[in-house]
Amino acid sequence: MTHLSAHLLAHLRAQADCIAEFLVTLEQEAQAMSDSAFDALNAIAGHKTALLDRMAELDAQRESLQATLGFAPGRSGADAAAAAGGAATRQAWNELLAVAEEARSRNLHNGTLVYAHLDFTQQALHFLQARAQPFYGPDGVRKTQAGAGTRLAAG
Repeated sequence: MTHLSAHLLAHLRAQADCIAEFLVTLEQEAQAMSDSAFDALNAIAGHKTALLDRMAELDAQRESLQATLGFAPGRSGADAAAAAGGAATRQAWNELLAVAEEARSRNLHNGTLVYAHLDFTQQALHFLQARAQPFYGPDGVRKTQAGAGTRLAAG
């Protein structure tokens, strides 16, 4: 194995590790949404963004390495470079593809959760706004019709 081929193998493993960390972050995101811990999502989103930036950087570096090795950019060049690199490189490339597919699938799942929460919130707002008078005032106290009774439980 040449020095550049060994470098490609190490790089493929580094990419897979970065995506594996992204998977952990996606799991944390899903758990936060499931637990309604929405205050944690901002920090999680920041970490996701940093990992996505790192993944893009690693991908660009891999394509540069592919070109240095004489292979075309993109998936076809990566497939050819992995095939030429030997069994360990092919295995690392296949593992990278598998973990990337899992990350794509989980990210789509989390996006579905986000839109489900958004849809629920929008429906609740439409319900509350559909009434002629606001159901709750700015102070959180239920509004009643004038002369319709007293606020015994409001304190």
